[in-house]
Parts: sequence; C-alpha cells; structure tokens
Amino acid sequence: MTGRGRPRKAKSPDTKCAKSPTRAEETKQGSLPRCSGRAKEEKQNGTTKEQKPKKRQQKKPNHNEEKPSVQSTQSEKTTKHFTEEIGKQQKTSTVSTKAPVQGTKAKNYARRAKSPEQFTEETMKVQPVLPKCTTVDPVKTTKAKTCGKKAKSTEQFTDKMQPEIPKASVQVTKAKTCAGRTKSPENLTEETTKKRQKSFKSTREVCEPQDKCKDKAGVDSILYTTLDTLKIKKDERSDASKVINNIVRNIMEHLKKNSLSFKEVQEPLRTGSYYENLKISNPDEFDVMLPIPVDRVDIEPFGNDGAFYSVALKRGKSPLTKFQQETGILSASEMLKEFREEVTKCVKTFKEWEMTRKKKGCPAVTLTTEVNSVTISLDVVLCLVVKSSWPAFTKDGFKIEGWLGTKMRQQYKYQPYYLVPKYEGRGTAESDGVLAKDVWRVSFSHVEKAILKNHGSEKTCCEEAGVRCCRKDCLKLLKHLLGLLKERGSFDKFCSYHAKTTLLHACCSRTRDTDWQASSLSHCFQMLLKDFEDHLDKGVLYNFFIPTQNLLSGLNQEKCRSLAKCIKDQRNNGFPIFK
Repeated sequence: MTGRGRPRKAKSPDTKCAKSPTRAEETKQGSLPRCSGRAKEEKQNGTTKEQKPKKRQQKKPNHNEEKPSVQSTQSEKTTKHFTEEIGKQQKTSTVSTKAPVQGTKAKNYARRAKSPEQFTEETMKVQPVLPKCTTVDPVKTTKAKTCGKKAKSTEQFTDKMQPEIPKASVQVTKAKTCAGRTKSPENLTEETTKKRQKSFKSTREVCEPQDKCKDKAGVDSILYTTLDTLKIKKDERSDASKVINNIVRNIMEHLKKNSLSFKEVQEPLRTGSYYENLKISNPDEFDVMLPIPVDRVDIEPFGNDGAFYSVALKRGKSPLTKFQQETGILSASEMLKEFREEVTKCVKTFKEWEMTRKKKGCPAVTLTTEVNSVTISLDVVLCLVVKSSWPAFTKDGFKIEGWLGTKMRQQYKYQPYYLVPKYEGRGTAESDGVLAKDVWRVSFSHVEKAILKNHGSEKTCCEEAGVRCCRKDCLKLLKHLLGLLKERGSFDKFCSYHAKTTLLHACCSRTRDTDWQASSLSHCFQMLLKDFEDHLDKGVLYNFFIPTQNLLSGLNQEKCRSLAKCIKDQRNNGFPIFK
C-alpha cells in the first residue's frame, strides 16, 4: 500500500520496458492508426501494457485508411509466426534499431542478421516512384516488438512510403531476401518493362502479320511514287494554257463577227479533267464548250434511257431557225456541220494548228498543235444552253444529299443545263420521225466540275486550313491504271468518264471526309477499284445524273468482265503495272 491507499503493481519479470507512457505520449499515440490484432500479439510476446479506460482507447475511425487486402492479411500471419520464432531464439543481449514510422520509435530486437524491418527500410530508400497500380509484394517481415508504444507494421509502412499509382503498371516481383542480396527496384522495373514491350510486340504481330504490314507499306510507296510521276509541272501547265486561251479567244471573235448563226455565242465553258485539276502526266487535252442560248424550246426524250432529246424551237425570232426541219425539230447534224466550217475558216490563219478528221457521233471539233515538243489537242464543242428546269429523267438521280447536303443539291438544280449534238448507234435510226443524228445529248459537265472542286462534306476539305482527302488522287490513279490497261489490251471503248462516274457514286456511298483520309490512300483506292470491278462484272454503271441510262449498255459484256479481272489481278499483286 502506498501513502494514498493504492497498491503498487508489481513489474512483470518478462517485460523489458522501463517506463509506462505518459499522458502526453498517450495523446500523441492516439493519432496513430490502430494495427489489427495488436493486443493479441503483444500478449503472445509477453509485452502487455496497462489497460486504459475504454473511453481513451476508443478511436474515431480513420476513413482515409485503406482496408487491408486478403494478401496483406496472409502476409501478416506469416510475419507473426516468423516473429515468434526469432523471439524464442533471442538472448539477453539485443540490438535496438530505429524505424522512421511517423515520429514514433519502434525498438526492434534482432540477433545477428538484419531484421526484415531494416531490410524494408533500406529497400524503400532506393525504391523509385512506380506507376500507381504496381502491386508490390512486401518482403515477409516480422512486426517490431513495441514497448509501451504502438508502431506501424512493415506492411503499413511500405504502403505509406509508396505513392498510389494507376492500374495496368509493371508488376514488381518479390525481392529475394536470402543473404541480404536483392535486385534493386530499378532493375526489376526495367526487366518487367522489357517483358511487357515484348508481349505487346508479339500481340501486334498476331493482330497484324509482318508480311501484311510489309505489303501495305510497299503498296503505299508504289501509289505515292506513281502520283508524283503524274503531276504536271507548273511551267508546262502555264505554257499550254496560254496557247489554248489564245486560240479560243480568236475563235470566239470570229464567230461573233463573221457568223450570223452563232453570233450570240456566250463565254466559253471550260470543262474536262484539266480544268477539274484531274489531268495526269501531261497537259495535252483540253475541252471547251461554246454555248448558244435558246430561250423557248420544247424537248422530247429520244429513246428510253433519258440521255438523248430532240429539240424544237418555239415561236420567236432566233438565228437558229435556219436549222429547223419541217417538223420543227432543230437539226443537230446541220448545226454541227456549219459550226465546223466556221472554225476551219478561223484556224486557217493559225498555221501551227491543224484540224483532225471528224469522228462519227463526236460533237467536238478537234484541233492539235505542239507546245514544248508535246502534242496537245483542243476539243471545241458546240452546245445549247437551256435555262429551264432539268429534264424529268433526272428526278431520281444526283443523290448528293448525304454527301454535300440538300441545299447544295437545290442550288445546282437551279442552274441551266446543256445539250450537245451527239448520238449513239446509227445516225439513220429513226424514232417518231426524228433521226438519231439530229438529236442532242444532255450534259451536266459544269456541275461535275463544281462538285469535284468542292468535293468535301466539310467546307474546308483540301483547303490550306483544312484536312486533305484522297478523292482526286484515287481518281487519278484509276484513270492512269485504265490508260495503261487500254495500251496492253483491247479496251478502247472504256474511257475516263466511266472512272469519274464510279468515283461520284462512291462519294455518295462513303460520304464523310474521314472515309477518304489522305493517310488511307491505299485502302481508299482499293475500295474504289472494287466498286469499279463490281460495275464491270454486272455490266451496269448508271449515269450519275440520269439513273435510267446505263453507261455500259453499249459495250461488250465479255470485255467488261475481262477488264474487271485485269484490275483485280493488279490490285491483288501490288500493282506491278505501276512499277
């Protein structure tokens, strides 16, 4: 009994702690997180402490702490067993070590070898910052014996030292603790990173075989090289255009001054691949239409495809009345004959130009000359410009709503259309008293030119501030391929207009600019070739504006299939014809 009447509690002979915690230490200790199973462990190790009132031992739950996982619980059990084994073998002489656990001192007792706590501390000093989701298997270590004070377990200490890192990181393997030798975390990270890269490489090879990658790269190289060879030099383009513009201007002046029939000719309409920026190799072909206005006409379809029409002038004064027949039909053959005579008169004064012989069913007057040792040709085409609504046969055609929009379609349909003196088959063929040679074919070449110049679903497509597409490049390659195959085989009946029509249909089926990315040239060109092959195999390629006209109807179907086979062979073998 002490002087105050309280019995003094005897010290336990097994306890090696000299002091009990003070009030300040208890307060400080209360801020530390509780270790699960601490009281039970201390009782087993013989390091019991005085029981404090329950009110002081109760702690508010720390919501910031993460609940221990199943793996850490199993590691903790193994740690306890290892601690008990070391405790039994310990002798009186002990070595105390300091553990940097948030300001609390944990006295660790070890005999000869370093304790697992020390090993963990040294490892943590050199451990780099790992990605967040790295799963680290902590070294199986014992918990430090605590004398009167609670110390964090090595698992908690390891978790505290390691920053939280995202998932899918490199998993660090367990460090070997035998004989104190272990791989540094840097080496472990390098090894696992190499394994991950190797695994990714093998996965990529499975998804995309090397042979296929090489073939794709080879095809891309061939196509880009071919496009470079198809480019027209600026000086060549400039020289050729000067010569063409000069002769066209002189023909216009001659018609207005010397021809009563064609004195009302309007400004020339420049169409064709050169003016659509689709000309390849050399600037050697030019197309110019000279329109004659007609205000009041009646047009009737000739045949069933909706592409050819007979034209009759209504009452009124017109310089074209001299070409009217008894039936009131405007004779296309007579007009073309006189137009050719007037052009011949004009060209006689230009000795550098020659006129070629008239081709059957051709509406153009063809002139040729040489510019920089390159022969160039000019097709001067007589045409009628009709300022009225488009023919009824075009109602179900020209489906560009999904590609360019409904407003653009309406704007184009408000424009006039053109009629050129052209027929198919025998000129003496008659229908309803009209000969085939006197009919006119409807033309929308001016709309085609406008579409190909503004071909993107986005307004900035192929502009300086926009993204470039490969629509025109694909058409250039198809035209070049068709030209090379025509040189090798008997495919003279096929022309570049078939290729252009195929592209227009393809743009309406693959409407977005992302479907025609410049970086996907090989894929887009292959798709366009497949479309052309399908048209040839079926023998059906509808006019883009007149869906009732099949542009392949007058061609030999066996020739169509043969051309499709040649294109397919080129496509499957990496385009050897381009090499």
